[in-house]
Amino acid sequence: MTPADLSAALLAIVTTVVSRRREADESIPELTITAEDIPLERPKNREHGDWASNVAMRLAKRLGANPRELAGEIAEGAAAIDGVASAEVAGPGFINFRLEAAAAGKLAQTIVEAGDAYGRGDLYDGLLVNLEFVSANPTGPIHLGGARWAAVGDSLARILQAEGADVTREYYFNDHGSQIDRFARSLLAAYLGEPTPEDGYGGAYIGEIAAQVADRAAADPEIGDLAGLPREQQQEVFRRIGTQLMFQEIKDRLHSFGVDFDVYFHEDSLHESGAVERAIARLDELGHIFEADGAIWLRTTTFGDDRDRVVVRSNGEPAYISGDLGYYLDKRERGFEQNIIMLGADHHGYIGRMMAMTEAFGDIPNVNLQILIGQMVNLVKDGEPVRMSKRAGTIVTLDDLVDAVGVDAARYSLVRSSTDSQLDIDLDLLAKRSNENPVYYVQYAHARTCSVAANAAKAGVDRSVFKPELLTHETESALLGGLQEFPRVIAQAAELREPHRVARYIEELAGLYHAWYAVRDGSTRVLPHGDEPVTDAHRTRLWLNDATGQVVRNGLGLVGVSAPERM
Repeated sequence: MTPADLSAALLAIVTTVVSRRREADESIPELTITAEDIPLERPKNREHGDWASNVAMRLAKRLGANPRELAGEIAEGAAAIDGVASAEVAGPGFINFRLEAAAAGKLAQTIVEAGDAYGRGDLYDGLLVNLEFVSANPTGPIHLGGARWAAVGDSLARILQAEGADVTREYYFNDHGSQIDRFARSLLAAYLGEPTPEDGYGGAYIGEIAAQVADRAAADPEIGDLAGLPREQQQEVFRRIGTQLMFQEIKDRLHSFGVDFDVYFHEDSLHESGAVERAIARLDELGHIFEADGAIWLRTTTFGDDRDRVVVRSNGEPAYISGDLGYYLDKRERGFEQNIIMLGADHHGYIGRMMAMTEAFGDIPNVNLQILIGQMVNLVKDGEPVRMSKRAGTIVTLDDLVDAVGVDAARYSLVRSSTDSQLDIDLDLLAKRSNENPVYYVQYAHARTCSVAANAAKAGVDRSVFKPELLTHETESALLGGLQEFPRVIAQAAELREPHRVARYIEELAGLYHAWYAVRDGSTRVLPHGDEPVTDAHRTRLWLNDATGQVVRNGLGLVGVSAPERM
């Protein structure tokens, strides 16, 4: 019995109880009861049952009823539901439900038959979502903050898709502005053998890119003699080719990390296509643009911003926010109903003006535009922070993390913690092949389910019989309870934009599986012992084993981590 099955049965019972009370008391208003009025939760203490609901407490005030009395009426009806072993009232009006073994165990067959589809829902069915993440400037390798967003953003996209959303992964390519100028000057200085400019970029990668630019230029007849060009033209060559090379390297690194984008949006195109001018004109039509001191302003204070924002400076140059205006309107014109942007901790002050901008366009802040802020990431080795990269110099990069622990461990370690908190990644821990290492712990659980299945086949145990009433051991009940949670966890992770919930869930599920596997008295064995004949219990447990493997595999897929069959 799934939560949806129990909820549907309870809905019918609660509707009957409410109707009966209204017949007895005409002063009770007519109520429309829906499934949302009947929440089901897993009791923290498994001894209290399989499911619990506070439906009676939610409805008591509306019915003018005593919560415990109302809970008793609902529980009396619920006890007769096929598959429910008992329904008991607890505390001020909670109802605890205990399922019959057969009803609970049927989930194993449901999962195996659903396969990759198990856990998926329709929370955002058909919703057009633009998810912008990483968007690191093409001035150097991806640092750890960008690596965190790469892992989290890609996982969030997968989770939203699992709930039916049509997600476009987008990378905002910042190829317009002062940082690109600094990058070009740094490359030129490296080429000329000059010191790094005071505001420039250092690190071995600058010399590497500069050498590649020189090689490209030498092969390009349109450039001619690079060394003989005026410095201004040299800098433009390093700007154009260097940015292309750096961005291609970023794309290649992300691809190796399992992250690819559907759209690479160039900031320059906003200014070249007239998108910025169209956005300003739209806001002017809406009455939110004004002129003062020779500049053009957006009146964002109307929408809660701490001050109005300059859009075009008095010298005619567009201010930084002008690109945001054009970019947001462009996304909306492309049909995206929700636009999610992932930013680093240093962009926290950015939220107010962006939400004001959203409202100025007539949209709904935190609905049409949502901004997620991620905190810093640190690497720790031998108990000490890792401060510098061999290649990038002053920053630690995505490559540094992957080189140390591999893609799977890197992605998992970046996803498994809430982005609201600063993250310290212990490289020594991730290198261990033990239960202390969370990614190893989860992947090993999957590999173990595959090993059990392979050995079962050799021993003649198959899934030709399924008798869920045989799954009676307490570890089987706990494991089935954990498996049943997967759809709810995905939906919650999607709704809250928190992929770490999936990672933490599969860790807990792995623990439940390892506990089931480790029962020593043989009462949960999939494989017959010695000359013991194959029984229906063995066959049924194989269903449970394979169901667990499927859910762990599905969960790992949502966080972009492989599910090895051997370890």
